[in-house]
Amino acid sequence: MKDIDQIKEPVKDELIEFEKFFRNCLKSSIPLLDIITRYLIRRKGKQIRPAMVLLSASMLGTINESTYTAASLIELLHTASLVHDDVVDESYERRGYFSLKALWNSKLAVLTGDFLLAKGLLVSLERKEYQLLEIVSEAVREMSEGEIMQIQKIRNLNLSMEDYFEIIRKKTAALLSACAASGAKSVNATEEDILRMKQFGEYTGLAFQIKDDLLDYQIDGKTGKTMMNDIKEKKMTLPLLFSLHEGSGLNKRKIRKLIQKENYNLEKIDEIISFVKRSGGLDYAERMMIVYKNKAIEILMTFPDNSSRRALARLVDYVTFRNY
Repeated sequence: MKDIDQIKEPVKDELIEFEKFFRNCLKSSIPLLDIITRYLIRRKGKQIRPAMVLLSASMLGTINESTYTAASLIELLHTASLVHDDVVDESYERRGYFSLKALWNSKLAVLTGDFLLAKGLLVSLERKEYQLLEIVSEAVREMSEGEIMQIQKIRNLNLSMEDYFEIIRKKTAALLSACAASGAKSVNATEEDILRMKQFGEYTGLAFQIKDDLLDYQIDGKTGKTMMNDIKEKKMTLPLLFSLHEGSGLNKRKIRKLIQKENYNLEKIDEIISFVKRSGGLDYAERMMIVYKNKAIEILMTFPDNSSRRALARLVDYVTFRNY
């Protein structure tokens, strides 16, 4: 059994029910919209986020319709954000599938993303799930602020460590934080438990994003080269950021110039990689990832032991030690 299947095992039946619930949420009277949403359902990923909602709920109570609403809200939000991201980034592929932008056009993709967000609002309002809507709406705000903050700061390669961690807390960790908190809320957990689960999700999200930063330096099995997509997009990830803060003034100026002007030159990219490795950037990022992973596990261990808690612990390990 694959790692991700083992993680989902305690809620595998409930995930099937969730999929039915989610498909029902997407129904529309517009034939073209139904075609697009069916395509989105077929290209679903590992379902880490709805699984996290269900596992958080199952750890603290009994999964119910409110839990399925919470998981659907999260999935609608996440899918909408991916659709919009593909338009903003002009991406033609995601997870090995063509993006909506590639198959239809940018306008239809944006409108589909808007439809998914509107559906999330309606699903929660129809069921009077105002507190779940508040948790997820806060995540939407944080994610938007994180994206805008990154766009603002990307022009300045002197990004501070504080800015970096604030960006990834908003961009990535906010959604996983909402997964854990909304799962807990759906089974009427105490406010204290909801807050602890929210913090658990945030720490998991921070570890997840730092792992993504590290994966950019991983060797591609097809080309034998490191990915370095972040460098090509001039993104300041943790390994590079640490190295720029720790390196000598001359080296820092040279590397910043390479990022600004030679970010697609493979020879120069290799020079940047060597600089990061020499400066200890990869080691530092790995240490910080483990720090957040351990913080997430520490919070989790304060809850009673059951199969869902153990699955959440495996989920934290999975997002931290995955190879893709």
